[in-house]
Amino acid sequence: MNEKFAPLFQSLTFPNGKKIGNRFVLAPLTHTISNEDGTVSEREVAYMSSRTKGVGLAITAASYTNEEGKAFPGQPSISKEADIEGLRRVAETIKENGATAIVQIHHGGVKSLPQLVPNGDVKGPSEIETSGWGEKTAHSAREMTGEEIYQAIEDFGRATSLAIKAGFDGVEIHGANHYLIHQFFSPYYNRRHDMWGEPLRFPVAVVDEVLRVAEEEGPENFIVGYRFSPEEAETPGITMERTKCLVDTLIEKPLDYLHVSLGDIQSRTREGEYAGEKRISLLLDWIDGRMPLIGVGSIFNGEDVLAAQETGVPLIAIGRGLLFDPQLVQKIEAGREDEIIDYFDAEREDKHSLPDELWESFVTEHYASPKKNER
Repeated sequence: MNEKFAPLFQSLTFPNGKKIGNRFVLAPLTHTISNEDGTVSEREVAYMSSRTKGVGLAITAASYTNEEGKAFPGQPSISKEADIEGLRRVAETIKENGATAIVQIHHGGVKSLPQLVPNGDVKGPSEIETSGWGEKTAHSAREMTGEEIYQAIEDFGRATSLAIKAGFDGVEIHGANHYLIHQFFSPYYNRRHDMWGEPLRFPVAVVDEVLRVAEEEGPENFIVGYRFSPEEAETPGITMERTKCLVDTLIEKPLDYLHVSLGDIQSRTREGEYAGEKRISLLLDWIDGRMPLIGVGSIFNGEDVLAAQETGVPLIAIGRGLLFDPQLVQKIEAGREDEIIDYFDAEREDKHSLPDELWESFVTEHYASPKKNER
């Protein structure tokens, strides 16, 4: 192994005492291959097995906490007792590969798809016209009632209970990427005038409920993490100034890590007081070592990994890079980083060993990717 990579193969201990073997994380990736009812499919188990070799921590695809929040075709569920058997197989598969198993718990909010939710009843913080996964035209979403908001909070707690029963090592609360928790934090999506119009109220309520269930039902070192998006393009939208308030609040909670959702780990703040500054650097300054931060975004090869390491982020999540080359981490460890496949090749006969749905998403450029002739 090139000695520059050695620090990334050191263990890390979370605030609750749980230790992972290295600093590589499988990012949560939408795969659309669960069964129609959200239970785990055979292909899903095989896919998770292939993508979790070599990493210290593996996070599953966003799994809905209530059918009312289903945002993708073939999305996994963590909303009912019938899900436990399949979820247990996923957790066991991840752990057999030596990784710590985290399930991401999620509600699509206004980004849920009308054709996938009961009665096409899409709802979120406020009434809005918006589009979701794969939609070419916008759909309508209505404002949630207070009772529905409390139910959504309880659903995140129930999902945590199911994760514990299924044998996962922890959960990641999905507060990013324009889904329900993000929506309540965003002034673009949340236009309420009741108590739920306060941007931190819903995210904190979800965190508190998940932590309560984890404390009451989980093992001593059960991990709870939180993923967030630091900025959004919409106006008025989430800014880095607003995100600082979120981070300042979350680091006072007994969470085990924060996970920033970035398209590029080297990206810079768009506007405002921190315009032009690296987002990851700001976040590391604000967190100040009080809990680990997972960084992610456009990490495809050894050079990208080293550049991410140089930011100072303690955990590096890789998504598309592990889709194109499932052995990315193992090749780095073996000193074969020059052999990493760091691009999508639509002519590969083995289709990068991807499920057909993911393969087609890259072929049609639904998911962006570097190409062979660009590397």
